[in-house]
Amino acid sequence: MLGFSEFTVNALPLPIHLHSFRGYFLVEPNFTTKLEQVMDDHCQKALRYLSGNTAGTTPNGSCRIKNEDATEVELLDSYSRAVITVVDAVGPAVLMVSKRKSGGGNSYVQEGAGSGVIIAPDGYILTNNHVVEGADAISVTKQDGTTLDAVLIGTDPATDLAVIRANGSDLHYAVLGDSGKLKAGQLVIAIGNPFGFNSTVSTGVVSALGRALRSRDGRLIENIIQHTAPLNPGNSGGPLVDSRGRVVGINTAIISIAQGIGFSVPADTAIWVISEILVHGRVRRGYLGLAAQQRPLDRRLARLHNLQNNYGVEVVGINPKGPSERAGIKKGDIIISVEGKKTESVDDLHHTLADHAVGNSIELVILRRQERIVLTVTPVEVIQ
Repeated sequence: MLGFSEFTVNALPLPIHLHSFRGYFLVEPNFTTKLEQVMDDHCQKALRYLSGNTAGTTPNGSCRIKNEDATEVELLDSYSRAVITVVDAVGPAVLMVSKRKSGGGNSYVQEGAGSGVIIAPDGYILTNNHVVEGADAISVTKQDGTTLDAVLIGTDPATDLAVIRANGSDLHYAVLGDSGKLKAGQLVIAIGNPFGFNSTVSTGVVSALGRALRSRDGRLIENIIQHTAPLNPGNSGGPLVDSRGRVVGINTAIISIAQGIGFSVPADTAIWVISEILVHGRVRRGYLGLAAQQRPLDRRLARLHNLQNNYGVEVVGINPKGPSERAGIKKGDIIISVEGKKTESVDDLHHTLADHAVGNSIELVILRRQERIVLTVTPVEVIQ
């Protein structure tokens, strides 16, 4: 007669009594019921933790925020709520702008897309010039997926801005703020709609003001806003807004070698460009009719005339019958100030011209050999 041997395994949630008979292990009859009961208790406990219903338990090891840290958490929650509030308010005014090229006949092929922001309820939209440049047809897609045809009203390649108008009315629109009041460190939110339906959102702070970037035609774009809100190419033309939901800039570029740095054309510049386009159909800029380059000033000449300049702007060419020739400016003259402002570069000259209306006379101080001369020149509108 063969005997039985009995031993207990305690590694499982409850002891298991196993009986050995001829090399086989037999489980006692009531084990399955006990195991199901214990596993059911564990499952119910896990479900209570998942639902957050842990009343009456002691959740040792719980990764929770401690009460003494609640203040810092509330600050983060307030920040999140502020961003959400702004996006909910401004998001409906941000659209996808699609550019299409003629594919022959009546067909069009989509060539690119960017973002734009509605600035008036009757469909005026501000975007980047490069987003719509060369388009044969333009359309915009709202946050709810509705697509509207749009027409080009005017562009300004010098600032990479463009105004288009969608075929719609009573549209949600954003308010342009005063970018001159921005401060370094101020919270800003970049909103785009590169794919339609939903906005893309990133946050950051103003990292620098008064930056300057070269436009595609080489002109200097002044007072660029540099910020840390990450951008992607599809966000070009979308708004940069402050914590009150006011548009303080139009996102215009991202420099691939400078990770995490975004740039926006300030709202003050955008307002001027929009006004020029809506009133005159184009952006008017002053033209002096000269070619110039930066040149170091002779220190003896600077001391002779008590100048603070280290550089001047040397005239290297004069357009016949242009404003400069009529004012008496000659090749070789060195411009040292315009309207009382020290002028040391061609960019300084561009900046001063941008601040003065076409047709208004401006005063130039030049050096001609050893002589200091004051001349008055009247800029005319540059022919684009």
